[in-house]
Amino acid sequence: MAQLTVTTPDTGHYPIHIETGLLARVHENAAAWKLDARTAVVTNTTIAPLYGDALVANLPNATLITIPDGESYKNLATVAQLYADFVAAGLDRGSVVIALGGGVVGDTVGFAAATYMRGVRFVQIPTSLLAMVDSSVGGKVGVDLPQGKNLVGAFKQPELVLIDPDAIATLPTREYRCGLAEIIKHGLLADALILEKVMDALAGGSLDMPALIQRAVQVKIDVVQADPYEQNIRAHLNLGHTFAHAFEQVSRYAIPHGEAVGVGLIAAARLSVRLKLCAPSLAEQVEALVGGVGLLTRARMAASELDAEAVYAAMATDKKWRGGRSRFVLLKNVGEPLIVDAVPVSDVMAILNEVLR
Repeated sequence: MAQLTVTTPDTGHYPIHIETGLLARVHENAAAWKLDARTAVVTNTTIAPLYGDALVANLPNATLITIPDGESYKNLATVAQLYADFVAAGLDRGSVVIALGGGVVGDTVGFAAATYMRGVRFVQIPTSLLAMVDSSVGGKVGVDLPQGKNLVGAFKQPELVLIDPDAIATLPTREYRCGLAEIIKHGLLADALILEKVMDALAGGSLDMPALIQRAVQVKIDVVQADPYEQNIRAHLNLGHTFAHAFEQVSRYAIPHGEAVGVGLIAAARLSVRLKLCAPSLAEQVEALVGGVGLLTRARMAASELDAEAVYAAMATDKKWRGGRSRFVLLKNVGEPLIVDAVPVSDVMAILNEVLR
């Protein structure tokens, strides 16, 4: 078992365990991990029969709670229902809430755990590749509003993160590729070896997923430890996300997060080139990586195109913008992200017109 540790300013630290087959053995460590208290395992209707039922059956004092599957249910109505479910399950201040699922489950359940009785113990068990390498680590939880993504949220550090790479085997191909978008992002931010391993796999090699997950998680750990409350460099983790969140919102989430991030990375790299921050070869490398793993290289919704002006308007709700001024995470090179303020609208629109066709 690989164990990584995240140091935080409020809870001290928490462990991340990465091990194949771990999901089937959680109960063996229930006492050591303090999962023998009254526990709510919250998952969605897709994951419940795959992993939820067995996990609850093996934990000594657990109740299964399910929420609908999909980004459209990452909202305050779902959180309100979770509060009612927590009360019905008899959860108190000493209870544990486990988020079992992908990023939507982790974000939504984490926000409910952060606010129920002013905060109860919280554990992340991510089952999607995207959640394993990104959203389960770092303590950011929250839900969407009709006006934009993640506009309501909190910082809620988990007590424990349990990652079982075997869960990837049950992912649909599309969801697996979505996770690769975040892995590519982490490579672009801080670990060129991740990109090399992906390129090697595209050339006919194979991916050592447990090792790749560990490297990607370590990138996230390094950033969130340096900036736990996103005062400066933690914003780098949003590389490609200002574009991506707008693509999701305008498509009414027909474009899933990972696909939107893939195109967002291409857009951010192209904008970096347009602003003369990096060489054109970097944008070419990003597009080759995104397209090579089978992700979209243009943000499209079925046979229709997204409207560039609508996408730009959606960007105005991005949390990184300040005083109505645009704010983008861009690249000077692999491992050299930077934040650029007040990018001219004409430059952003030019890039949107390229990646929306």
